[in-house]
Amino acid sequence: LIILWTFAATALPRAASASETVDRIVAVVNDDIISLFELNKVYRPYEERIKSIGYPPQKEEEMLYKVREDLINQLIEQKLTDQQTDQAQITVSEAEIDSAIERIKQANYYSDEQMLEGLKREGFTMAEYRDRLREQILRTKLVNREVKSKIVITEEDIRDYYQNHPEEFQGEQKYHLRNILLRVSPYADDEEKAEIQDRLKAIRSRIEAGESFAEMARRHSEISLAKEGGDLGFFTFESLAPHLKSALEGLAAGDMTPVLDTEQGMQLFYVEEIQREAGKTLEEAMAEIQEKLYNEIVDERFQSWLSELRENSHIKIIR
Repeated sequence: LIILWTFAATALPRAASASETVDRIVAVVNDDIISLFELNKVYRPYEERIKSIGYPPQKEEEMLYKVREDLINQLIEQKLTDQQTDQAQITVSEAEIDSAIERIKQANYYSDEQMLEGLKREGFTMAEYRDRLREQILRTKLVNREVKSKIVITEEDIRDYYQNHPEEFQGEQKYHLRNILLRVSPYADDEEKAEIQDRLKAIRSRIEAGESFAEMARRHSEISLAKEGGDLGFFTFESLAPHLKSALEGLAAGDMTPVLDTEQGMQLFYVEEIQREAGKTLEEAMAEIQEKLYNEIVDERFQSWLSELRENSHIKIIR
């Protein structure tokens, strides 16, 4: 299921209830504790996954240790944020949880039955899932109060970003391409492949000597577009296959790629024309830049806020 909020420890459950068995204390966070029961509840799925991969013993031990340490720190941060939500008397109504569930259903095109089935597959009852959403909404409200409400993005910030990242706002570059393709049988041996490659290299040499690429495509290319001079049309650079991107890098209009050995056969590409679409003006990019800067600052400030919270709290990890 897709959760609508992101937060450092939202996937972790709250503390075990008093009725649950607590083997021992693994950490103290101000007036609260983290039990071995809580830690194991989130640790075991990772442990099973790591052990199932079959790492060498030392590597497995190192990975399990790191995961355990990371989870303890996440539980500590969760406990700290839970304490802050209690202190700030932040609450979540049943109506807010209902709205969150409806948004999740709409985003995933779930019916009520599909939602319940998805929860069952993930090991949740609806009541447990509602509790998890309640915690996520509580922490989101806390982040809004402690972090987001104190962030201001100025026009100068936006203008500086626009000027320092011109590549992000340039229009897309499009390549008008032609090609010549000589097919290679899947049963061809190396000698046959080399012969076809040499034929296409000879065609390339004739084009370099002044013959028309389009005319050579009409005569020699083995695809239906041959009669149109191998005209493939326009492509954005990002839409091209990796091997073709690499071959076209640095080429100008009128240039050809080397002969390429592809899944379709031996190919030669010709750059008929390069066009660049109009880029975004500062005014057009302003909302996009503001959101990007805002999210970056939120992440940075949230981590700083958590660090400060840890420094001002009594935390003891018991090994």
